[in-house]
Amino acid sequence: MRHSDTHILTSQAGSLPRPNELVELNRRRQEGEAVDPAAYAAEVKQATAEVVRRQAQIGIDVPGDGEYGKAMSQKIDYGAWWSYSFQRLGGLSLTVDSTEVPQNPPKAGNVRLTTFARRRDWTAFAEAYADPDSGVSARARSGRRMMLPVCTGPLTYTGQEAIKTDIANFKAALAAAGVQEGFMASIAPGSASRIGNTYYASEEEFVYACADAMREEYRAIVDAGLVLQLDDPGIAENWDMITPAPSVEDYQKFSMVRVEALNHALKGLPQDRLRFHLCWGSWHGPHTTDIPMRDIVTVMLAIDVGAYSFEAGNVRHEHEWKVWEEITPPAGKILMPGVVSHATNVIEHPELVADRIERFAKLAGRENVIAGTDCGLGGRIHPQLAWAKLQTLAEGAALATKRLWR
Repeated sequence: MRHSDTHILTSQAGSLPRPNELVELNRRRQEGEAVDPAAYAAEVKQATAEVVRRQAQIGIDVPGDGEYGKAMSQKIDYGAWWSYSFQRLGGLSLTVDSTEVPQNPPKAGNVRLTTFARRRDWTAFAEAYADPDSGVSARARSGRRMMLPVCTGPLTYTGQEAIKTDIANFKAALAAAGVQEGFMASIAPGSASRIGNTYYASEEEFVYACADAMREEYRAIVDAGLVLQLDDPGIAENWDMITPAPSVEDYQKFSMVRVEALNHALKGLPQDRLRFHLCWGSWHGPHTTDIPMRDIVTVMLAIDVGAYSFEAGNVRHEHEWKVWEEITPPAGKILMPGVVSHATNVIEHPELVADRIERFAKLAGRENVIAGTDCGLGGRIHPQLAWAKLQTLAEGAALATKRLWR
């Protein structure tokens, strides 16, 4: 994994806007309509090549595949990064609506997750979330009900062909664009296990089963010479799904079970090919019940990876750059703060982006900072705005480079 040795490198956090043709094909497939498999595969391959080319053209040093191999059937969708695993894990039955209480919900001591629909943030601002014209919740605007699976048998990894295809498409795209390094995202066991479970005797056993199953995907990505990004928003956003709010100490213990399971899955993989993405949930809302970065940062740093991606560009978390005045990252580790955000339609000014980058460079060292996005931009804002944000990310990084290497 490259460091910013000669200039501030840029990357992004995963999902990027899908072309209309791919969105439509995914919709038809998910609704049971006939779709020519060869035509679908060709569209994914072509779209992946184009999204990598476009990132490289803008100036994104470490592009991703946009997560185009993961089905997303609507332009507004917050679940593709997560729900794709339902099709790559054996032992699941799709039987539970997210508005219902899941069987054996995740718990640890006094900490027990409620359902997604009972988040404390969603409850506190119920009127806004229920109003389809408020602009608060994409879920409310779309009117969708998310169906979640239940684990009813031994977990196994069944996505060998899917990940093989994703990797082949991405590597071909990188080669065609002349890009040195790219990353591919995969769900971490802590978030993959946020579903019902009627098979495993304990929550810890279930999380570790997810870790053992998903390890096959992790190894495939790393063995292909790509950077692996582990997505686990649950490490921070599970806090909002516990009512009443637990003590910070209890929550940290609850989260460390998931960290230890992830480290178990990553054992033997080179840390310098691994990065971790933390966020507080990408839905558009107040986020007044997010756990502070100060209370979760040591949990994040316990994950055995070489780089940490996290939200630092939106108005709820930008001030938390000050945490890094007190916390020193382990030697050689990279910080990848979000310096443009999915949470606003306003396009950040390159000067602001540069200022945000410089804050972290002065604390962690310029070579240990990669400029990123708060979260994946696909499905969270209009595609035109998403690409404009990547453009201003590259421009801001160029400004920061001039100042930091002056």
